[in-house]
Amino acid sequence: MLVTREEMAFDFQGAKLDPVKDKDVIVWAVQQFLYGEITGVQIGHWLYNAPDLESARFLARQAVEEFQHVGNFLRILEILGAPPEKAAWSVRFLATGLMGGDWSEHVALEMALGEGLVLQAFYAMIDTVDEPEIVAILKRGVRQEERHVDFGEQQTRKAIAGRPALRRRLLGLALVSLWGVSRLEAFMKKRLPMDHPALRRLPDLVRHSVRIAELRLMRIGLTDAPISSMSAARKLALVAEAYAGKLALGLASWVLSVLLLPLRLLGLAGPKRLTDTY
Repeated sequence: MLVTREEMAFDFQGAKLDPVKDKDVIVWAVQQFLYGEITGVQIGHWLYNAPDLESARFLARQAVEEFQHVGNFLRILEILGAPPEKAAWSVRFLATGLMGGDWSEHVALEMALGEGLVLQAFYAMIDTVDEPEIVAILKRGVRQEERHVDFGEQQTRKAIAGRPALRRRLLGLALVSLWGVSRLEAFMKKRLPMDHPALRRLPDLVRHSVRIAELRLMRIGLTDAPISSMSAARKLALVAEAYAGKLALGLASWVLSVLLLPLRLLGLAGPKRLTDTY
């Protein structure tokens, strides 16, 4: 990965979450993880649209791993004696509301940025939950998540090479994702007991996670300066350009699909699939 485990580390100052006294808090966190892993079904879409054989192989393996994670989190809920429940709106927004519209958006926003944030949360749970079986389950998933993040980073670098417009579009969309992450801080302060030694550190963890995400975006090459140093006007301009670009691309794609419909019906035109490129 372009950001090391040591750089991602967050100091909880020895505070722990007890599986009995803090059960509700741990259950809430696991519910969020579970929803994120369930969205692994979206990988099927990207497998169908994989640009090359190497990517298709990776995605096939990732799909299996994501559903292994689903089983892991269901097992953790079983240990805690809790049923699956709906995730927070901000988590649903980040996991499904911001699903990429093309391959470059998928690898940049969902894999490099999104799974990087999930990995940060994995590390936090491993460091704080005081229950050996739960920690062991989480540790088994970490190595797989690290591979997913690394793949996203490398594929994003490949996608933006020599394409400044795409670089700006992905950065603008990343700003929206990071805005969604920052909303978690307010939700945590409202939902969780802030007098707990570990939980009172969570708002700081959210801010740390955003800083690490900015560092990852810089090392990928999406930005030359920290996002936190950008003016509000600059950020707004990037977001506006990103969504204008998505709208224009979507409109152009629709027009092209209409024009090429007769040829597609005859099997003479259409997007290239892996069966055409392997």
